[in-house]
Amino acid sequence: MGSFSCRYILSVALLIFLLASPAGAQHHVKNAKVVSLHSLHKFAPEQGNIAAKQEKCAEVVKLVPAEELKRKVAEPLNVASEASSELHGKLTCRSAYIMDAKTGRVLFDRSADRPGQPASTIKIITGLIAVESFNGKEMVRTSAYAANMPASKVYLKKGDSYQATDLINAVLLASANDASVALAEKVAGSEQAFARLMTKKAEALGAQNTICKSANGLTKEGQQTTARDLATVFNRAMHNPEFAERMAIAETRTSDGKILRSHNKALWTLDGAVGGKTGYTVAAGKTYVGKFQRGGQSIIVSLMGSASMWDDIATLVEHGFAKQEMASRLPADNTSGGVRVSLANPKSMIR
Repeated sequence: MGSFSCRYILSVALLIFLLASPAGAQHHVKNAKVVSLHSLHKFAPEQGNIAAKQEKCAEVVKLVPAEELKRKVAEPLNVASEASSELHGKLTCRSAYIMDAKTGRVLFDRSADRPGQPASTIKIITGLIAVESFNGKEMVRTSAYAANMPASKVYLKKGDSYQATDLINAVLLASANDASVALAEKVAGSEQAFARLMTKKAEALGAQNTICKSANGLTKEGQQTTARDLATVFNRAMHNPEFAERMAIAETRTSDGKILRSHNKALWTLDGAVGGKTGYTVAAGKTYVGKFQRGGQSIIVSLMGSASMWDDIATLVEHGFAKQEMASRLPADNTSGGVRVSLANPKSMIR
């Protein structure tokens, strides 16, 4: 019994020695190599795909030179296209435009260069020219042609004279067609001559697609403007202190006691409204341009061909300030990514 136990112990010891020997280790290493090669072969296709993808990415990077890449990073991103998709289904207007009133940056653009009849929004040019032409106390005689203009009107009487300041307020607040023509005839001799003056004025203020054929915006063949031009012209006009002061009036009285009320109800319904002009004809639909200020920020909103104008204006105003807030948080050089805002045409910038 004792000798059997000794033989068993010796056999176990010998087995352990053989397994621990270099020959045994080499045997295990060979097996390990076989497993390793098998594993490499098993995953080789996936690694090949990764290498192909890396090569493809390298090719794409090579297609963009370093200088070109720097230029593209430095360029402002046009938020207009983003904004258009964000407001999809929320607007009834054919075209609309929002710009930063201080920098001229585009905050929203929906077909902003699509031309159309301006309706009474074009009276911002009539009113601005009149403000620049009169000291307010001049008397303006009403012709039969002016007195016979259709409404909106303040019912000027043929042959009667009125103070220029009252007629200017009638144009900018009450959107009076008769007062527009009376002022036009006083300034240029005829409405046609004044319309040519309006077109030149619009161009001087940065408009590129505005042609005036009337002093009041009543439909005329060949007459047109765009949402971008309306915003550009109004932004520049509001830097005239007298014009801006008149645009902010909700209600006033003429020198003979007649009450004039602004058609721009945004003044008392929308936060931050500081001035604006409405318009409507069958051909134009409802049109609008106005300025809004909140917390040190200011925007210009314009639209053309609207079916539900005040709803559209409210939507655009809120959207414009939201976009402006996002833009204000960006670094000055606009190179750190995120939402960026494109610069408007230099002609629309404040001078």
